[in-house]
Amino acid sequence: MGRSVGIPIIEYGGSDHASEIFVARDARMLGTLRLEDPAREEARAAIDALHALGISTVLLTGDGAAAATAVARTLGIDRIEAEMVPEEKLRRIDALRAEGRTVMMVGDGVNDAPALTRAHVGVAMGSGTDVARETANVMLLGNDLLALVDALRIARRCHRIIMVNFVGTLAVDGAGMVLAAVGLLDPVLAAFVHVSSELLFILNSARLLRRGRATGSRPRA
Repeated sequence: MGRSVGIPIIEYGGSDHASEIFVARDARMLGTLRLEDPAREEARAAIDALHALGISTVLLTGDGAAAATAVARTLGIDRIEAEMVPEEKLRRIDALRAEGRTVMMVGDGVNDAPALTRAHVGVAMGSGTDVARETANVMLLGNDLLALVDALRIARRCHRIIMVNFVGTLAVDGAGMVLAAVGLLDPVLAAFVHVSSELLFILNSARLLRRGRATGSRPRA
């Protein structure tokens, strides 16, 4: 670093994966700053919940390999891709898609925006940059990573209920047409069966009104 104003020198004996900043004044080395970002409190719980849903996790980051490895080890992330520029993230996502995988990208920075658009589903954190939020398919309100798990669980529950209603409707209507064709279903009984089945499917859909967090607690207002 070139000439700078006088600043205090902080010596920090942090872990080996901390980022190191050299501090100099008048071309004379004064010391180093070692900086380390702690993982979010809910990050490990969110990763564990994703694994419980059968989802593999990959860390794509521009940080150094040592820092990325330490974070991945702490959080239990499956795979690590460190020291990546935005173009390399795009190529990695393309490779995953070529393997037939469904890719969801979660990011919050400007460098994440291209990858967010390339993934099947791009998810931006609420505190992310405007570019990330505008390019993502889904934006999480706030910074709680467990909200991502909630969104996935709600999406899967919606899909299951939709498929049950769809298959059920086809089964009831198909059975009704067959019975009516052979003369075993008169119009009054057919109307009763139809209305009853529709009521059943509506009640099935009402199960989506259940609310709950990935941690088992109620959502915060």
